[in-house]
Amino acid sequence: MSSDDDATRSSEPTPLGLRLEAAVAAGAMALLGLITLANVVVRYLTNYSFAFTEEYSIALMVVVALLGTSIAASRNHHMRITWFVDGLPRPLALGANVLAMLATAAMFLLLIGLGAKLVWDEYRFEVLSPGLGEPQWIYTLTLPLFSVLVLVRVLDRWWRHRGEASSDGDDASPGAEA
Repeated sequence: MSSDDDATRSSEPTPLGLRLEAAVAAGAMALLGLITLANVVVRYLTNYSFAFTEEYSIALMVVVALLGTSIAASRNHHMRITWFVDGLPRPLALGANVLAMLATAAMFLLLIGLGAKLVWDEYRFEVLSPGLGEPQWIYTLTLPLFSVLVLVRVLDRWWRHRGEASSDGDDASPGAEA
């Protein structure tokens, strides 16, 4: 990826939804940090542990990871081996990018389906969380819900990529020379 690609990408306006996702991810990360800090301080000053907060921490980590994935997919910053793709001729590089988007979409479709099945099973069998005794499905629900968001961002990126692939002067596509 060239510096022109970074300049083009950073000048794109950030949609309100993406800013909201970033704010929620930052809030979840801050809350995760506060929970961890409180646990360390209380454990240091007393012999009491906030071990039960681990359930909240795990749920917040899932939220942060999936929101970060959603933001990365929308900005076309998802993981891929650019060293190989950048060396390909333009049509093959565009095909590799489409293949990466399809693989990402397939993966998140699986997460949505299997996550929804897991949520249903936990709801149906009334599984309770080990630390707090709350319904486990409430925590697990974050997986399929935020996976839907990631899938929407990937499909949106694919839709925008279709327009980029058809234009001749596209600097933001993989394999483009600056």
